[in-house]
Amino acid sequence: MSPSKAETTRKPAATPTAASPALEWLWKYLRDTPRPRFLDCGPVSASTVRVLLQRRAKLYVADAIAPLQRGDPALWKPEGKKLVFDPQAFMERLPRIPPASLTVICAWHLLDLLPRESRGKLVEKLFGLLQPGGVFFCLLREPSLAAGVDTYWWFETLQTLSMGGHGQRNFPYPAVSNREVEQLASGTSAKTFLTRSGRREVVILKAP
Repeated sequence: MSPSKAETTRKPAATPTAASPALEWLWKYLRDTPRPRFLDCGPVSASTVRVLLQRRAKLYVADAIAPLQRGDPALWKPEGKKLVFDPQAFMERLPRIPPASLTVICAWHLLDLLPRESRGKLVEKLFGLLQPGGVFFCLLREPSLAAGVDTYWWFETLQTLSMGGHGQRNFPYPAVSNREVEQLASGTSAKTFLTRSGRREVVILKAP
C-alpha cells in the first residue's frame, strides 16, 4: 500500500540528535527502578549500550526492525490470495526473554512499518514481555513526513536521541493516528509527545 497522495514527501530533519521529551518523562517514571530491563528492537548501537549500562540497565538487543525495512519475505505468510504480516515470525527473531519481565521496549518506528490490521496483534505479543507498569516506547511519523523508512535510532544520552540512515524511502502505510494509539492502549494508558522532527514520541504503559 502506498502512502496517501495527500501526504507531502519530506526528508527527516537534518539535525540527527535532539532532546527527547518522552525520555525525560521515562527516566522520571523509572527513578525508583534501580536496574530496569530494556529490549531494543533496532540495530545494536554502542551508544545505546553505553548509556543504558551506565544506568545499570539490563539490555536485550535484537535487530528485528531491519528485516521489516528491507521487506524480508520471512515475516509474511500467505492467507488466502494475499500475504499478511506474521507476528509470530517477528517474535521469533527476539532473544529469549522471560514473560512479563521487561521494564521498557524501544520499538522505534516499528508500528509505521506494519499494516494497520497487524499492529494490534504484534503489540499484544510484545506486551506479554512487559512487566506490569512496563513501558512500550515508539516513534510515530506525522502524515507530513512521508519519507524515512530506512532511518534507525539510538540513545545518545539518557534524554537525547540520535538518528542515522538515508531517510529517502517512503513509509509503506498511512501514518498511525492518535485514535489508533488509543485503541492500541485500550485498558492501559498512553502519552504522546510532539517534536519538531515530524514525529510523535509515544509511551504506552502496561496496566499494573
